[in-house]
Amino acid sequence: MDFQHRAGGKTGSGGVASTSESNRDRRERLRQLALETIDINKDPYFMKNHLGSYECKLCLTLHNNEGSYLAHTQGKKHQTNLARRAAKEAKEAPAQPAPEKVKVEVKKFVKIGRPGYKVTKQRDPETAQQSLLFQIDYPEIAEGIGPRHRFMSAYEQRIEPPDRRWQYLLLAAEPYETIAFKVPSREIDKAENRFWTHWNKETKQFFLQFHFKMEKSISQSSGPVPPANIKRPPPLMSGMGPRPPNEPMPPPPGGMPHPPLPPGAPGGPQMPPQMPPQMPMPPMPMRPPPPDGLSMAN
Repeated sequence: MDFQHRAGGKTGSGGVASTSESNRDRRERLRQLALETIDINKDPYFMKNHLGSYECKLCLTLHNNEGSYLAHTQGKKHQTNLARRAAKEAKEAPAQPAPEKVKVEVKKFVKIGRPGYKVTKQRDPETAQQSLLFQIDYPEIAEGIGPRHRFMSAYEQRIEPPDRRWQYLLLAAEPYETIAFKVPSREIDKAENRFWTHWNKETKQFFLQFHFKMEKSISQSSGPVPPANIKRPPPLMSGMGPRPPNEPMPPPPGGMPHPPLPPGAPGGPQMPPQMPPQMPMPPMPMRPPPPDGLSMAN
């Protein structure tokens, strides 16, 4: 048969493939692709019937060989049914229970009121650091419960308008109510001997003390420091003190008298106190004479 003059034909080549040949070639390519990606023995929808042919349980189609079935699995119909089956199973599947979390039983106590407390302000004599000592009494504290404390920023609480100058120290112990102390918002010294707590189980008292850090060093001398080039006068000898102003100076060794001291000097003749000069009083204004028939009454 001559194929060279047909439509689409090319001289020296075969004729145009028919529709069945094209479908056969397409199925073969899909089968080779499916063999590389799909294990037919693990396909849940693949079934071989008693007649020796193959069926797709998902699409209810019949296939003569494995290649036909593998080509079918790569087609649009099978892929659409797979997506539809997955959506249906996801909708009907019961909700998976979440992994069980460890439940912590919350202890419930009936509040019996606020505890007694005592606050003492202190200052370290060596470092001049300011400190606060808190003594809280918990005579009815629950068995096996210890007092707890923490510092709270002014922006965490909802009782007062936040003020950056203050912070709060919270103390809690069941069944007592939680109490808070308003302290300055300064940095706290967390050194070993500057911050400590103690719980006395016998007296049921809780002690807490903390120190504030020094904001700036305090000079040892209260007065100004003199310059280095100025020498201080020597200290007085022991047993000698300042001489009273009216007592005459003792004569020097040798019998020669001292020269006379000027008036007003310590040990010299005292001058009488002088009054400060006073300003003369301004003259009083003269009133004009009253008209006839009138008195001088104001």
